[in-house]
Amino acid sequence: MHVIKNIFKTSSFTYLNKIRSSSRMVSVCKEVSSMTDSEVSTWFDSFDTVMTDCDGVLWVGSEPISGSPEMINRFRDLGKRVFYVTNNSTKHRREYKTKLDKLGFGGTMDEIVGTAYLAATYLEQINFDKTKLVYVVGSSGITQELDDVGIKYLPIGISESLVMEAAVCNGLKQIEEISGTISAVLIGFTPRFSFNDILLANFLLNNPDCVFLQEAPDATFIATSDSGKTFTAPCTGSMVAAVATASGRQPVVLGKPSKFMFEIVQKRHPGILPERTLMIGDRANTDILLGKNCGLQTLLVGSGVHSLAETRAWETSQDAEQRRMVADFYADKLGDLLDRVTQLSN
Repeated sequence: MHVIKNIFKTSSFTYLNKIRSSSRMVSVCKEVSSMTDSEVSTWFDSFDTVMTDCDGVLWVGSEPISGSPEMINRFRDLGKRVFYVTNNSTKHRREYKTKLDKLGFGGTMDEIVGTAYLAATYLEQINFDKTKLVYVVGSSGITQELDDVGIKYLPIGISESLVMEAAVCNGLKQIEEISGTISAVLIGFTPRFSFNDILLANFLLNNPDCVFLQEAPDATFIATSDSGKTFTAPCTGSMVAAVATASGRQPVVLGKPSKFMFEIVQKRHPGILPERTLMIGDRANTDILLGKNCGLQTLLVGSGVHSLAETRAWETSQDAEQRRMVADFYADKLGDLLDRVTQLSN
């Protein structure tokens, strides 16, 4: 039985390699809807682990995308390990666990990897001096993760009062006094980002020993107005760009497409192989590029940011970076896989 299983896995690898070798010169994305049942079966046998983005893949706002909860649970029925990976740092993993349970996705907190968690993990890994503080521009999702590992931080929103006091006192005495206690600047998403945040971060980053962290590179996100209309809004990447420009320093990026996210999953869960891992996302320049950077299989779903039409344009682009954003597979939404895998068994 063990030999048969190994032969089956070898066949799955051969299938995937054929797709990748045939697209070496021109990247080609295969639409799941055009694949035969046999091809889908072979593809599913080629991966053991699923990493999936959340917003735009599993849900939009507070509503699950049709078929997504059922497909996530179907992955588990088929023996796949599922991890939720998000560039959203506004929530602690406990909050994500509550939402996942409420919407019917399930899973454990160990299977949730957000950028707030990555920030705390990164600081732990570099042996951050816990007698020092972190200046956080972001939300309580980040500070709660820092609490979990015993790292202290300045109160969120403190830049306004500090800069105001400096202006009133016609000097930077208090800022200078506290700067010696701060060893990291960590920027995540916040709708309250201000000039004062740029000013204080810039002052602190004049110290070359101060660590500069960015939770995620996303320059924009899709927002929904009260009337239901969607629009593009600035995200963390836009905010960090201002600080990077002012300080002349580039941050360490923690979230997708940085390899750090997959490396943490591998470290926390030994035995996960990149070539037998499927990364699912709706944003090519973060989700799909994470997969490409780490040697994972990739599936783009059209229920969020990027579309099949954009993917087809990237396939023939003269820009090598655009061709790297072409996923291995495409489906209009995650739930569309359900009908294709009803006959599969573990």
